[in-house]
Amino acid sequence: MSEAAAIKLVRRVRETGSTAPAKIGGYRKPFLDGHEALLRELTGAKPGITLAELRTALVARGIEAGSPTTVWSTLRRLRISHKKRR
Repeated sequence: MSEAAAIKLVRRVRETGSTAPAKIGGYRKPFLDGHEALLRELTGAKPGITLAELRTALVARGIEAGSPTTVWSTLRRLRISHKKRR
């Protein structure tokens, strides 16, 4: 056992009274949960809308949108395409 691991174990025992490991992983609610209808509306109204434009539209409506990656992962989860169509 390394010195750092021993120090962390002693700290955990002092704080919690247990040597059991802390919880790892778990479920986290999607950041834009509850705004699916708005995302569908925005992508349907303007084909080819960019992630930055979607984020700006969400922020303009008072919705904390996070990064463009957050918007992208929500669109992907909902299977909404935002790519330009020919």
